[in-house]
Parts: sequence; C-alpha cells; structure tokens
Amino acid sequence: MKTLILMRHAKSDWGDPRLPDSARPLNARGRKASTALGHWLRVQDLLPDQILCSSAERTQETCARLKLATPPDLTDALYLAEADEMLAVLRHATGHQVLMLGHNPGIAEFAALLVAAPPDHERFDDYPTGATLVVSFDIADWSALHPGTGTVVQFLTPHDLP
Repeated sequence: MKTLILMRHAKSDWGDPRLPDSARPLNARGRKASTALGHWLRVQDLLPDQILCSSAERTQETCARLKLATPPDLTDALYLAEADEMLAVLRHATGHQVLMLGHNPGIAEFAALLVAAPPDHERFDDYPTGATLVVSFDIADWSALHPGTGTVVQFLTPHDLP
C-alpha cells in the first residue's frame, strides 16, 4: 500500500505586484492555515517519509510551517504543473507515505484523476488553498500507479479544521 497526501499551498499574498508569481509568500491566513494543517497531519499520524514540493515560495513556506521532520524534495516540475506532469513526478517517488505540495488548477485535476470515486465534499472540485486529499493505492511501487485507482481516506480544507 502507498499513501499520497496531496496538498495545495496555503493562501498566498498578492500585496506586492512587483514580485514574480513564483516568489509570492503566504499571507497571514495562509500562515495560520499551514500551521493548523501540520498539527492535523501529526494528530492523524499522517507523517510523510517523502515530501515532493513545488519550488515556488508559497509551497516552500507552506511546507516549512507544517513542521514535519522530513525535508522536502524541491522540484521545478511541480510549479504550476498540470495533472499529467504531477503524475510523472509521483511515479518516481520512493516513499511509502508521500506528501505532494502543488498549485491549482493542476492539483484539482490531478486529485480528480487519481480517485476511483470523489469524496463527498463541496470544495473537492475547486480544491481551495490548503485543501488536502489523503488517498491510498493498492500498489507496491509508485511507478505502477494508474489513474482512477485511489481510495479516498480523507479530504479537508483549512475551514474544516477547528
């Protein structure tokens, strides 16, 4: 069995129009949500042994604020990646429980592509900032991953957390 924790970065700051998109940091709400999501992951014992993270500032900051012990593998390939690009990156993963941090619209498309049946959650289709899908796969190696074979374990957004 393999488990994927698929997380969209937390809410980013649009305050400085001079910053390139990849350099935008989190805003106050995003920093708070990242911390809460990290706490939730630890309480749920969803501790990844590999983290695949977009190289953008907002994904790196989200990852850092989760306060997980595993250092992230930063990859430019996940920056604004489409679903097929995300799948290609995941198929090279080596962990058993992998956290992947990315961006919309690709992450929403990727989440929908992975699962056999979507979760009953009104925000799954638009995958808002901080949205997190936990999905399991009955495979021994990520290279054997096929679309539509994932079983949803949980899906939540920061608004669902206390």
